[in-house]
Amino acid sequence: MTEDDDWFEAALRRDDGSEDESEGDGDDSPESPESMADDTSEPPADGTTDVPADDPATAGASAPTAFGTDDATGSDGDAPLFDDDFATAFRNAPGTGLDDEPDFGGGFGDAGGLDAGGFDDEDFESNIPRVDVGIEGLDGMIQGGVPERTLMVAIGNAGTGKTTFGLQFLDRALSRGENAVYITLEESRERILDSATEKGWPYDRYVEDGLLAVVDVDPIEMANSLSSIQSELPELVRDFGATRLVLDSVSLLEMMYEDRATRRNEIYDFTRSLKEAGVTTMLTSEASDDNPYASRHGIIEYLTDAVFVLQYVRGADDFRETRLAIEIQKIRDANHSREIKPYDITNEGISVYQQANLF
Repeated sequence: MTEDDDWFEAALRRDDGSEDESEGDGDDSPESPESMADDTSEPPADGTTDVPADDPATAGASAPTAFGTDDATGSDGDAPLFDDDFATAFRNAPGTGLDDEPDFGGGFGDAGGLDAGGFDDEDFESNIPRVDVGIEGLDGMIQGGVPERTLMVAIGNAGTGKTTFGLQFLDRALSRGENAVYITLEESRERILDSATEKGWPYDRYVEDGLLAVVDVDPIEMANSLSSIQSELPELVRDFGATRLVLDSVSLLEMMYEDRATRRNEIYDFTRSLKEAGVTTMLTSEASDDNPYASRHGIIEYLTDAVFVLQYVRGADDFRETRLAIEIQKIRDANHSREIKPYDITNEGISVYQQANLF
């Protein structure tokens, strides 16, 4: 274990308090990096971009810079953030109650063919358990719900409500007493809790009750230690008992890789590790500047099972009010509406007007 891994441990500690291989409804299966033909450049020989542990530019000092002081000691970085052993660090984390446990499972523990407008005439036959997204109107556009353990992405430009989408998605599970994990690469942990509280979702109480882990991560540090996260995250999430996970946003992680082939390889491996965690996962992604229906780097929509597109719609008349609209681009193993429906972001979250039409 290297000191570069400390940032992830520190983020979790501060929160005191199988991929299914099934045929879909016509969508392609997740593509491997080698099968995505939009780039012919070769990936690095070792297939990773992890920073060596002995690199003086990144080793050791990065964790205190990213997360400030050690909450457990009150130090400014002079004391080590964690023990050398990863399992010991989780067992000894304040409030976890794992001192005598044989495993580190509680590390998260207190961390705090369709018609244009309808469905296929024939019901989709599947034994996969379903879950609802938790957004009024949108759930009505999905026949039977999203298959459990689906990996989803919400793509949209700034201001379309991607973060709100993720918060609302988790609240549906948390309000039912289920556990969930929110990983943010954009906002601070405090800002995420405040945003949820403003919408009436008691995220602070969920953290206190041990149902929710909110982890804020510096995207550069995450990229540098992505290989270790890929191996650790599935077990951490499973042991925490989470049923849902949000990562906001995958675009910042993609931006850490300048080489396109490396970017594809790393994001492919990361999404695979999320599926291995066995939870229903929502990613958010910035839309391309040139195409609101595609992600910024054109990768994540091919690696996920479901894609929701959030966009601005302007009428032909420049004086007409700009509307927000949502479209379900795909959901594997589930029938869904193909219509584009208007939605609003209110003080209570996102509401999709399933019966309304854009004009």
